[in-house]
Amino acid sequence: MKQLLLTAALWAIAAPAQSQTLDDPHLAIVPRTPAERERIAAVIRPTTDFSAPETYETKPGGAASVRRRTTSEAFSQPSANMSFERELDFRVGNGLFKKLWVSSPSSTRASDGLGPLYNARSCQRCHLKDGRGHPPETPDDSTVSMLVRLSVPGDDTTTLPAIEGYLSDRPDPVYGTQLQDLGIAGHAAEARIRITYDETIVPLSGGETAALRRPTLTLEDPAYGPLRDDLRLSARIAPQMIGLGLLDAIPAEDILALADPDDTDGDGISGRPNIVWSRAHDRPMLGRFGLKAGEASILEQSAAAFSSDIGISTTLHPSGAGDCTAAQAACRAAPDGNDPDSDNVEIGTQGLDLVAFYSRNLAVPERTGLDDPDVLRGKQVFYDTGCTSCHTPKFVTHRLDDQPEQSFQLIWPYSDLLLHDMGDGLADNRPEARATGREWRTPPLWGIGLTETVSGHTYFLHDGRARSLLEAVLWHGGEAEPAKQAVISMPPADRAALIRFLESL
Repeated sequence: MKQLLLTAALWAIAAPAQSQTLDDPHLAIVPRTPAERERIAAVIRPTTDFSAPETYETKPGGAASVRRRTTSEAFSQPSANMSFERELDFRVGNGLFKKLWVSSPSSTRASDGLGPLYNARSCQRCHLKDGRGHPPETPDDSTVSMLVRLSVPGDDTTTLPAIEGYLSDRPDPVYGTQLQDLGIAGHAAEARIRITYDETIVPLSGGETAALRRPTLTLEDPAYGPLRDDLRLSARIAPQMIGLGLLDAIPAEDILALADPDDTDGDGISGRPNIVWSRAHDRPMLGRFGLKAGEASILEQSAAAFSSDIGISTTLHPSGAGDCTAAQAACRAAPDGNDPDSDNVEIGTQGLDLVAFYSRNLAVPERTGLDDPDVLRGKQVFYDTGCTSCHTPKFVTHRLDDQPEQSFQLIWPYSDLLLHDMGDGLADNRPEARATGREWRTPPLWGIGLTETVSGHTYFLHDGRARSLLEAVLWHGGEAEPAKQAVISMPPADRAALIRFLESL
């Protein structure tokens, strides 16, 4: 199995228990015994038998999996193994996830603090029905479920001595780390997002073709001064929310064991972990969440989204002005909702914990039709083509004393949570922690076949450019170039079976 080549800096911080340090210290982990490790290794070993479904494959989220629904609520169910008492916390967290925030000052002190500059008034506005966002479909369409990350090239002061290879850019000195395309009364939105497409035709075997659209992103009508020539933009749609707690519960050592940054085995796959700075624990941790694995935990991902997307402060991001910079004086001077009764921020520790609990427990739907001959054939094509080199099928989660829903579950996320070079075609040229401008975290594939059911569209990849699963595959490059070429040249029946397998996930 591939092994991570640990840097001297990380060893100095993490030794002797590297995986324990890179796991979230909030997790009450019960160590595995040698016998248990051996049993787990046998269970997660990739299959070579495609004549029938594997044992427990119908439940990709283990015992937390829920019945597969055919409605838009398919991604909004709590973990199936959750107790009634804990489900109350899930429901309250759901309420906070859906809450519409208002500007300050307001008579509703528990709900004020919006913006002043923002992208959405609630978490749910971006993650509608806990599903996937989409790019604007027309010039006048809403961009509420898409955001644009901003940065300018860094310098020596941008690096973190504690993390070797840290590449993160600097925020734009005027527009910050994220473009806010909405503003409360009296505060102009930073700019308008415009996306246009150029379409190309890709010939496939058997006389088939596919059309790929390449996006061009521009920011129009900047309200706080001209944009810098070296400004880097990265458009991103909101990802689906299911299974996050299970991803958080995968042992760091199991993820690190899949990494091969120098491609020592010569298979062309060089997965790397993103090591990020944890605000919650004030030290390096393994990045798992976000499109470039830029956040270490669900709590930190939630807090970052509250600050950048809605302009709501938390104890991890305490500024009541959200992402507003020192150059945006009116925004920084505006009233905020920071409240002594809520830890001197706009959503206090208890509220943030409830949102994180809700996000942690959005259940993965069960699979159906696993014994369909086309699905089984497509699964074999998926394996034979090398897709599992990045989309790792199975893990077993930690034993967790305080998270019974995620504890010791066999799960099927089809992701290694590592960074991979996806080539020039998908590059945003914007670094994030240790991720380069060509690298993206392998996205989990569970539930991907329900995208249209939940979100009403079939837009995929980080910016929604792919309009189908086949288009998403054909955008793969870099480390995935050989697999893509295999899909292009394989018999049409095998290509159709591959897509049928993906739709069954």
